[in-house]
Amino acid sequence: MPKGTVRYWAAAKAAAGISEEPYDADTLAEALGEIRERHPGELVRVLRRCSFLVDGNPVGTRDHETVRLAEGGTVEVLPPFAGG
Repeated sequence: MPKGTVRYWAAAKAAAGISEEPYDADTLAEALGEIRERHPGELVRVLRRCSFLVDGNPVGTRDHETVRLAEGGTVEVLPPFAGG
């Protein structure tokens, strides 16, 4: 099973209480499931509004079950934010 890093930004970082943590998952859906188990509460609510980048590529509207994660990859968790 691939291992990599999840990075949290802005409100997701505040809700998680950390800036990054490891994942051990085949898909984005599995990684997000792990995150929800480790951080029940505010982060679960924040994740509903987030966008995700996997290895720098936007996930967009793709089903998270179809987004494969790579060994040594990075998932960026991006809550909505204003500004430039």
